[in-house]
Amino acid sequence: METAFRCISMAGYDAVELSAIDSMSDHLVVERWQDLVPHIKELSEEHGLELTAIEQTSHDAEKMDRTCRAASALGIPVINCGPGGQSGDADSLKASLKRLAAFAEVAEAHGVSLCVKAHVGCSIYDTPTTLQAMEAISSPAFGIDMDPSHIHRAGEDPSEAIVQVMSRVKHVHIRDCKGRQEDPGRPEDQANGRGDIDLLRFIRVLHEHGYSGALNLEIIGAREYDLERCCTIAAEARGHMQACLQACGVR
Repeated sequence: METAFRCISMAGYDAVELSAIDSMSDHLVVERWQDLVPHIKELSEEHGLELTAIEQTSHDAEKMDRTCRAASALGIPVINCGPGGQSGDADSLKASLKRLAAFAEVAEAHGVSLCVKAHVGCSIYDTPTTLQAMEAISSPAFGIDMDPSHIHRAGEDPSEAIVQVMSRVKHVHIRDCKGRQEDPGRPEDQANGRGDIDLLRFIRVLHEHGYSGALNLEIIGAREYDLERCCTIAAEARGHMQACLQACGVR
């Protein structure tokens, strides 16, 4: 985690999203969150990186409660999770919405927000199913995590889709994607500017609609990459984001 903070800062980022995904990292291990909180606060201050979100993908209720407690202790406003379930299955969607509503209540009790994103292959996978979630879950602590790569792979235009769900968007996961296959492709091709998504237009739409939350880069599949390779991808993506923000007049 210390290496991640240091390298993210060197790449010029303003903030970080903590990973609490056991299969992907050993960063925020929620079973030990109380021990880790002081160290995370120190790293945030030392490297000048705001703590904007936590991604925690387990649907275990106890694990989600611990994640909410950690977020509250760290002053992190958003917890991101996946919807789970199966695409095109009404019962699966119903079960996912029930679970997410319960998690949103837990998040609300701890003063944080729970965000879910449309995810290829899951019960919430496109704009129509996202709108169903927005209608079904009324908690003010529930929000949408917009990921243009998943919407792109659902066959939609992310810049048009974002407008439909903007009222509940509390977080944005951003990355590029080549093609519309199920997986997002090689980590290199997920770097902003490498794929087929018009991310400049996407960011412009966010800005025009008054979005002021986090824009967190998410690259997957690089677990076995060496540090130099990871840093190169992160720095390239950050440069593209900075250029987009400048083009939109944000910076």
